[in-house]
Amino acid sequence: MARPHRGTDAPGAAVLPRAGAGLSGGLPPGERLRVLLVEDDEGDAFLVGELLAETNSMIDLLVATSLSEARQRVMGVDCVLLDLGLPDAQGLDGLRRVLEMASGAAVCVLTGRSDEHLGIVAVAEGAQDYLVKGQVDGVLLTRALRYAVERKRADVNARRLREVELRQAESARLERGLLPQPLMTTDEVSVHTFYRPGRHAALIGGDFYDVVQTRPDRIDLIVGDVCGHGVDEAALGVELRVAWRALVLAGVPDDEVLPALEQVLMSERRLQEIFATVATIRLDLGSARATVRLAGHPPPLLLSGGKVAPVPAKGGLLLGVRPRRPVAFDLEFDTDDWSLLMYTDGLIEGRVDGGDERLDVPGLTDLLADPANRAVPLSELPAWLVGRAEQINGGPLADDVAMLLVTRGGGR
Repeated sequence: MARPHRGTDAPGAAVLPRAGAGLSGGLPPGERLRVLLVEDDEGDAFLVGELLAETNSMIDLLVATSLSEARQRVMGVDCVLLDLGLPDAQGLDGLRRVLEMASGAAVCVLTGRSDEHLGIVAVAEGAQDYLVKGQVDGVLLTRALRYAVERKRADVNARRLREVELRQAESARLERGLLPQPLMTTDEVSVHTFYRPGRHAALIGGDFYDVVQTRPDRIDLIVGDVCGHGVDEAALGVELRVAWRALVLAGVPDDEVLPALEQVLMSERRLQEIFATVATIRLDLGSARATVRLAGHPPPLLLSGGKVAPVPAKGGLLLGVRPRRPVAFDLEFDTDDWSLLMYTDGLIEGRVDGGDERLDVPGLTDLLADPANRAVPLSELPAWLVGRAEQINGGPLADDVAMLLVTRGGGR
């Protein structure tokens, strides 16, 4: 294809036409693009401008004569049109440097007839397309640049989708670690579990629970909460849950379980500021007793005889702050119809009617004491509580919520 005549304002002064100034051509108008041409040959640069001017390309063309100049002008461009022969970069080395400096832009390379094979290799290296000098017209050039931009966007979207899928798979694996199936065989009690991440769309946090039956008449339960949100906190929650299960199954004395769990926390946490709260219950079904231990965690709620009350166990210190053995509280059941609700603080930290007051333990107690929940099956009670807490909060709860509801007999 013959090179168009160069227009001049004065003898010897080359003028680069504004891309898109012409109205002829075979492409419909699209969104306006910014294209950076990296080309040291003035004639080839002028030719590119002329070809784009032949069409209604809606392309703003910037020109750089070297990679160093391109580095200063690449910000905000949609596509880089790169000559593989530059004063400060030759061949694929120049392409790699452009891909590094313009990671968000599409890259289309220009090759000569004699080195067309470089264009194929360039696409394999990460360019979106290649063009051979002298074998394109304005419509083909415009189409190639727009297609390169769309392919880049498609690649970026595909990568983002893959990243989301990987995060979801990772969250699912962590969820299986945080929220296991209760390890129990007895039918004397029933256990109902519940988990919901904060804001519904968030990645899983550090809330966890577990249930282990070690003897026909003995069941251990734990609910815990690692401070913070994200993969690191969830992974630490999995470690704590697995460590607790191992300690219980190994028959470690009751008073030594939480101190050992605290040692795991302090050795595995990534930051010294990270702490955890836990509540544990050991049920002795034969003697109708329960032993409750709290480490900075809100107390379980006891439903029995038509009444609801927090278990008056001492709160204890957070795990990971200042090691100290939690004080055990012995709870005796007066009847065979009762329930114990264990939960994380995400359930009680919601606001009340949009004010500064939080729901807290008294508010949760009132919700459970509400006669309206009598019609709610025990298996659905945790979800009902979250729904009511969100209604009072005026929207989704901000923190994760995990619950264990263990019941015997009628449960109320």
